[in-house]
Amino acid sequence: MTSALQVAIESARSAGQIQKEHVHKISKIDYKGDINPVTEVDLMCEQEIISRIHKQFPDHEILAEESGQSQERNTWRWVIDPLDGTVNYAHGYPCYCVSIALEQAGQVELGVIYNPNLDELFVAERGKGATLNGETIRVSSTETLIRSLLVTGFAYNVAETEHNNLDHFENFAMECQAVRRPGSAAMDLAYVACGRFDGFWELNLHPWDYGAGWLLVTEAGGQVSRFDGEPFSMGDREILATNKIVHQPMIDVLMRGHSRG
Repeated sequence: MTSALQVAIESARSAGQIQKEHVHKISKIDYKGDINPVTEVDLMCEQEIISRIHKQFPDHEILAEESGQSQERNTWRWVIDPLDGTVNYAHGYPCYCVSIALEQAGQVELGVIYNPNLDELFVAERGKGATLNGETIRVSSTETLIRSLLVTGFAYNVAETEHNNLDHFENFAMECQAVRRPGSAAMDLAYVACGRFDGFWELNLHPWDYGAGWLLVTEAGGQVSRFDGEPFSMGDREILATNKIVHQPMIDVLMRGHSRG
């Protein structure tokens, strides 16, 4: 195990423990906008992760959801969502996680997602595959869209723009077995990687939402692209991740909608 991967795993587990200890003890919730919450637990987890990274890699850049981009200038950058699924967490709904990725010059080299509720640790290293609690995982083998279980999400500005994913949701609901909306993009991607979901799409995401999950899906044999099938890159705001088999059928459905952006 590389030192970077060890730091990522230990940081994710430590932040997950903080989440478990404080889940029913939230004393303050602030808002970035009308409905986008941030709790003191988000901040505690982010501080814990950054502190551990800085001890080992003081010159690495960091991009974290709450504190933003650090001042360091390096080809290596850590991309962190300390608590993905804050709305769920604030309501006591057990679907949230820690997501940590390490990229070099825009290419994600390792990704870790930790779900503290189920004690599930997802790990991916470029070229080395993906694992769940140490066991190799693969995307599903579902062959048709009509037999696929899909997953998506909605951005906090869903009521403010026509690019809100509602048209895609309606279209897919008519084309697949079922659509789920758990509320954590990182968990959605991890579940595509291990075959629980067959495909995931979402708009208006940020690098910390998908950094680790992107690598998990590709290392588990899946495919990730933009909605139109063009190559995906760090910084893109729309993402399609599938078991590869249903990728083109999902592109066809997405191209019927108008919520691109």
